[in-house]
This record gives sequence, structure tokens and C-alpha cells, in this order.
Amino acid sequence: MACTMYASSECYFGLNLNPICTPSEVSYTITPNMAYFEFLPHEPAGFTRDSSPKLVDFVDVEVGKEYELVITTYAGLYRYRVGDNLRITGFHNSAPQFHFVRRKNGLLNIDSDKTNESELQIAVENGSKLLAKFNTSVVEYTSHADTKTIPGHYVIYWELLTKGSSNSLSHDVLNQCCLEMEESLNSVYRQCRVADHSIGPLEIRVVKGGTFEELMDYAMSRGASINQYKVPRCVNFTPIMELLDSRVVSIHFSQNLPH
Repeated sequence: MACTMYASSECYFGLNLNPICTPSEVSYTITPNMAYFEFLPHEPAGFTRDSSPKLVDFVDVEVGKEYELVITTYAGLYRYRVGDNLRITGFHNSAPQFHFVRRKNGLLNIDSDKTNESELQIAVENGSKLLAKFNTSVVEYTSHADTKTIPGHYVIYWELLTKGSSNSLSHDVLNQCCLEMEESLNSVYRQCRVADHSIGPLEIRVVKGGTFEELMDYAMSRGASINQYKVPRCVNFTPIMELLDSRVVSIHFSQNLPH
């Protein structure tokens, strides 16, 4: 069973109308009577130096696009930016349905590089395209900046799902996924990798199926609300790292320098 609602301490935002779906397929339906909802388009075009970001009412959101949720509550909280990026997946009657994508301001950092969750999401999407021919997809992921090694490097944890019968993924394919991710990261990261050699090769650690459900269970055991839980995209907490590392089934590295 998946989480039945999407909420924060400020208010309830949406309901999962299909609670028996798998966690990776969850979409929440906006509950318009709980607050006044507006959406800030994720596209950079929504921001300029000379104008305020252009907010969109929920009747004008578009399926497939990403937005940051902005709420005005009955208690007087005015145009509060929740800090979550959501992807619109459809509509129930006229109410938008959405999938949680990531927190807005997570950060990976080794040297002078700074990789936020948006950049990481794009890199994961590009790297995982190589899996499509094997009917395999990334169910969930998180990351960690490993500074215990010299030089430090990015570690990406992937939980994979393969549908139907398919050729098994080779070690080489997953190594190539690492390189594709690196080539999708920003120029400062690539400078540190290629010219400065201050960042080591990106690493993908594939974890067992169900690992991210265990991660949620762990968060619940520590008092987190199931209605507010979101998969962390960057992790540093030692018990979480130990849980993830105990579920690793294979390890892969970028074998070449990114362009």
C-alpha cells in the first residue's frame, strides 16, 4: 500500500485515489477546498531579472510539465512556496493530479561544484535512457557526495525494475549510464573531473528491489509522518547510508572522462 495523501505541516495538498498502487506509480489529486493553490513553472523561462515569476492557477497547468507548489492557506499563510517540484500527470474531473519529483534545493558538492536536485534529476533521466532497450527503468534513486575517498566522487543509488522477459543488463551498460550522467552535469562539475581531477568517476550502486520502501519504513520508525514523507534525493545521515549500502547488489563507475 502506498501513501494515501500528500501534505505538510501547513496544510493537506492532495489525496491518492488509488492507495493500492505501487509507490512508483503514485499520483495525488489536488484537494481544492483545503487552500488556494498556485503553481510556479519549473522552466527557466518563468524567471527574469525584471519580472516576478509567473504563477499558474491549477486550471491552467499542463500535463507532463513540472511546477513548484505555492499555497495560500485559510490560516493566513500567503503565497508560501512549499519547495517541492511536482509533475502533472492528469486530471480527476477538473482537479490536477501530480507526481512528486524532488525537493527543490537539495545539493551535492565535492569541490567547487554544486549540483542541485533539478540537475541531478536531468542527469538520472539521461543516464537511464540506456536502460529502455532492456525494458528496465529507475524506480527510485538518491545520491551522496562521498568525500571519504580521494578525490571525492558522486555516488548514485538506483533501484531498478525490469518488466517482462529481457536480456539482463551488462556491467558495461551500467558503466555507460555513469558516463551519460556525468555528461549531463554542469560545466563546473566537468571542469573538476577533466581538468582539475578534483572529483573522481561517478559511481552507480544498484540496490535490491524494495530498498526505498525500507527507507520509508525507517523514516516512519523515527517518527516521520507517512503523509509528509518524500524520498530524499541527497543523503548524508549515517544510518540511512548503512541501510542503502547493505542492499547494494552491484557497483559501477564511469570508465571515461566526460566531454
